[in-house]
Amino acid sequence: QVQVVESGGGLVQFGGSLRLSCAASGSIFSIGAMAWYRQAPGKERELVAIIGPYGPTKYGDSVKGRFTISRDNPKNTVYLQMNSLKPEDTAVYYCYAEVRSVGSWGQGTQVTVSS
Repeated sequence: QVQVVESGGGLVQFGGSLRLSCAASGSIFSIGAMAWYRQAPGKERELVAIIGPYGPTKYGDSVKGRFTISRDNPKNTVYLQMNSLKPEDTAVYYCYAEVRSVGSWGQGTQVTVSS
């Protein structure tokens, strides 16, 4: 069983920055893709960013150039550096980790950007 725990959310002003962290633990030999998704009230969950085991990344169009995903494999941790935050970035951010082709989700962390 794999546990995924996010941290680092909070309230930030327009144009500010936040860094989210996500640690995976449990029955892990190696982790495949790790990703961040977000879900705003009344909207579907959407991909924010995804990173492969050795670094290939992909971003959602709305965050390109502002967010950066990275990972620390020995620590089974993925990060999301969010800069130039906008009110429309307000959402619950979920971490996703793929272990042996099975995905696990965290509980989510709230990010609120005030205008």
